[in-house]
Amino acid sequence: MDYALTPEQEAFRKEVCDLLSEDAVRAEVEGLRHRPPGAEPGMLEVYRRLGERRWLAVNWPEEYGGLGRGVVEKSLLTEELIRHGVPDLVHVVSVDIVGLILQMAGTPEQRRRLLPPLARGEASASVLYSEPGAGSDLAALRTRAEPDGDGAWRLYGRKVYSLKSQFADWALCAARTSESEAAAYGITLFVVPLRTPGVTVRALPSLSDDAFGDVTLEGVRLTRDDVLGPVDEGYQVINEVIPVERTGLEFQAKARRLLDLVVRRLRETGGLDEPGTGPRLVRLHARARAAELLSWRVVTELRDGRIDGVHAAMAKWYATELFKELTHTGIELLGLDATLSARDPRAPCAGVLESGHRDAPGYTLSAGTSEIMQYLIASTGLRLLT
Repeated sequence: MDYALTPEQEAFRKEVCDLLSEDAVRAEVEGLRHRPPGAEPGMLEVYRRLGERRWLAVNWPEEYGGLGRGVVEKSLLTEELIRHGVPDLVHVVSVDIVGLILQMAGTPEQRRRLLPPLARGEASASVLYSEPGAGSDLAALRTRAEPDGDGAWRLYGRKVYSLKSQFADWALCAARTSESEAAAYGITLFVVPLRTPGVTVRALPSLSDDAFGDVTLEGVRLTRDDVLGPVDEGYQVINEVIPVERTGLEFQAKARRLLDLVVRRLRETGGLDEPGTGPRLVRLHARARAAELLSWRVVTELRDGRIDGVHAAMAKWYATELFKELTHTGIELLGLDATLSARDPRAPCAGVLESGHRDAPGYTLSAGTSEIMQYLIASTGLRLLT
C-alpha cells in the first residue's frame, strides 16, 4: 500500500488548513457549540467558502463545480474538516453520497441541474431509504410509486431516520415500482423535491445532536426527468455505491481528533501521570493508527480504480468500534466532568467527548452494521462460512 502524498496534495492540505484556521471559520464553529438544544446546524458559511474555491466537491469534474482532482484530495478535505471541528454531515450526505450516485447513474441533464448547487454549498440533498419496519433491509421497503401517465409517477409512503432532510432541498428516494419474487428487484430511485406539496418533513428526535427526519410522501407527483437510473433497478445502483461509503475515513478522523483532545486534557490536568493511564493511551494510539491505515488502504484502492468490499468492511468496522471504545475510555480517564455537554463552559474537550458518546452507537449502524461488516469479512474475506 502506498498512500504517500504528492507535493501538490500536501499543498492542497495546507491550503485547506489555512482556510479552516481563519478567525471567521473558528468563530462559526465556536458559535455552533452554544446553540440551544434542538438547534442543529445545516448549511454553513464555511461550505460556501469552500465551494467558491471548488474545494467542497474537489474530486468532481470542473463542469459540475469541482476541480477534477481525485479521491485523495477529497479524503484530505474530509479529514481536515473533522480535525478542525467543522460539522461534516451535510457535506458527507450531499456531496459524498448523493453526489456520487448522481454521477454514477444520473443523466447528463440531471447532473447539470443538480450537481453544481451542491458543489457551491448553496443547496443540500438527503437520502430517503429506511422505513418503519424495514430498518436497514432495503429490499423490504414498501413506499410505492404509481404510474401517472406520460412517464410520470406519484409516490406514497413514509421514510424515517433520514439525516438533515429538514434542511435539504431535495432527496434521493427509493420506492417500489413493481412487485417481484426477487425482493431486490422492482425498486427505483427518484429525485424528490422536499419543499413541494405532498411532502411533509418532521423531526424525529434522537440521542444525537442531529435529529432524524420523518418524511411522509402523499402522492407527490414526479416526472420522467426525476427518475434516477433504470426503472426497477435502483437496488443495484445503491449496492454499487455502498462499498465506496465504507472507507472508514471520517470515523478514523473523528477517533483521532477525540484521542488528541483527551490526551491534551490529561496533560493539562496532570492525569497523564496516573498509574495505568500511559499504557492505555499507547494502545489507543496504536489502534487509531491502524484505523488510519485501514481507511487509507481503501482510499488508495479507490484512487487506483479498485473497490475491495472486504477491505472497506474492515475499515468501517474497525474505525467505528474504535470510536465507541474511545468514548468509554475517555470518560473513565477524565471523570464525571466528561459527561458535560458542549453548552457547559466547564465541559472538557469542548463537549466533543459527551456528544461522541451519544453518537458512537449510531456510527456502528450507519452504512452497514458492525455485525454485517463482520459477516462480510468472515464469509467473503476469510471464507469461514462456506
